Amino acid sequence: MKISQNARKAIYIGTLFSIAYLVVYIARNALSAVTPQMLAEGYTEAYIGSISSLYFTCYAVGQLINGFIGDKIRAKWMMCLGLLFAGATNLALNVFPLSPTLAMITYGATGFFLSMIYAPMTKVVSENTEPLHAVRCSLGYTFSSSIGSPAAGLLAAGLVWQSVFAVSSGLLAVTAIAVFFFITLFERRGMVRHGQYQPQGKNRFDFRVLVRHRIIKFTLVSILTGVVRTSVVFWLPTYINQYLGYDASTSATIFTVATLLISASAFIAVFIYERLHQNMDLSLLLMFGGATAFFLLTYLVKLPMINIVFIVLAITSSNAATSILWGIYCPSLRDTGMVSTATGFLDFVSYMAAAVANLVFSNAVSAIGWGNLILIWIALMLVGTVASLPFGRMKKATE
Repeated sequence: MKISQNARKAIYIGTLFSIAYLVVYIARNALSAVTPQMLAEGYTEAYIGSISSLYFTCYAVGQLINGFIGDKIRAKWMMCLGLLFAGATNLALNVFPLSPTLAMITYGATGFFLSMIYAPMTKVVSENTEPLHAVRCSLGYTFSSSIGSPAAGLLAAGLVWQSVFAVSSGLLAVTAIAVFFFITLFERRGMVRHGQYQPQGKNRFDFRVLVRHRIIKFTLVSILTGVVRTSVVFWLPTYINQYLGYDASTSATIFTVATLLISASAFIAVFIYERLHQNMDLSLLLMFGGATAFFLLTYLVKLPMINIVFIVLAITSSNAATSILWGIYCPSLRDTGMVSTATGFLDFVSYMAAAVANLVFSNAVSAIGWGNLILIWIALMLVGTVASLPFGRMKKATE
């Protein structure tokens, strides 16, 4: 079957960004994957929770700032510099004998630099591919973000934790060079053009336009799914280790397999969305409802292997809602001319919620126990289920 020129362009752009985002998520999930090793060496849950919370805060603030900037300057510069600087700060954690405070600041800087990738990347995809192809491209790098966790887990299973950071730094540097080279090539061939859409014909930000596109509702979706896809997944290896009783090595292996299965959530989301006639509300209702039910089963069933199955299904269901947000809703904002700004804002609130959740969860484990923490997860998903009502039809992403 002959592939159209537009489809071929989308494949090239989507493949490049999917690979880049895979590397970003390997670096992002490195700390989570090596947490059992670090705990075994004497680090505390509270300290690691503080590091990850600062990282998420810097990443969130960076998304807000860089999302706005991403509507002003070319994506290749932001992405290349972000990847390169993140590689440098990530490497510093391994090379230099940093104090605990300086290590936290350095890891926070890594989060800020990595926030320079996603919003500009989404803008390029939405403005240079057809709507249907934009959804497929988003599906590709959403899938890449999911398999970044098991990839980091594989590194953690075979390397000491310092080496995991070193390897991820090298990958970031190589990817920075590749992104700059290929986007420049795409520009010269006319595959990527910048500034094709402006906010209502004006070169300024207009929040009222985004309100008409239901940004408030999807802000809540971003907060709820951000807690699960970031904080719950971050603590999953520790949950398997402490609550279910597996040793650190086995926990890392189970985490790798679990996150590999969770990576299918992007495909599940698009499959359900299209079978439900591209109704975002109904899709979100099904996904949040499923997450609520599976977290409830996680709470009720104590048998370790069955418990793992249910928590994986719960996270998968929540991540499917995440895929609707990032893979379908954000690219659909193309005509507003504010894709990067809106995406950065939604990522900001998502990771701010994750930062707060990480602090709460790290203290809650010792204060109220894992069982009660699962009840909190159930409550969050129940809020998402209610927020998915009513089923008012949205404009299709492919229209």
